[in-house]
Amino acid sequence: MTEDDLTTPDGRTGGTGEGLREHEVRAALLDLLAEVGTVTATEAASRLGYSSGLCSFHLRQLARHGYLEEAPRSGGRARPWRLRRPAPAAGGPAEDQFGDLARGLEDESWQRWLTQRDAAPPEWRHDEAFSAVAYLTPEEMSRVAETIRRALAPYRDREQRPLARPDDALPVALITRLFPLLPHARGEEDGA
Repeated sequence: MTEDDLTTPDGRTGGTGEGLREHEVRAALLDLLAEVGTVTATEAASRLGYSSGLCSFHLRQLARHGYLEEAPRSGGRARPWRLRRPAPAAGGPAEDQFGDLARGLEDESWQRWLTQRDAAPPEWRHDEAFSAVAYLTPEEMSRVAETIRRALAPYRDREQRPLARPDDALPVALITRLFPLLPHARGEEDGA
């Protein structure tokens, strides 16, 4: 596959140079909470430009994985959230903890898809999952990742701009993991 294979429908390769931020909604929510202290799903939606339902879902998921907790309520139905103190799984870098959370949420979404696929509209009852092994240098692996980011860039703003979405568009999980396949540690092959 070449970069020409990944051009946009109008022939441009697109891209911002900074690439797509993975898990943008969760990262934005965590950043917002670090900035303001407490927030409801409605407040987060207003500040970040997402729907309140999307924010509510991700706030609950972040809480489920130990990153957030409910803040004391001041009455009414509003459900405020705040960062959990101390940080979950202390001892590891925050970056690693967020990566673990993100992978867990990706895996959970995949399992939900597998159990609910038969209930999806007929035109959506398939997926485009694939995997491959390629022998690459570290620099080539980075170039492949950047090529994928550029291919996805033209679709990035549709989450925040609903009017930019085609009528039949649905949210689709786009998960790419590029990592070297390291040899097994001694004794690992036989389950020891």
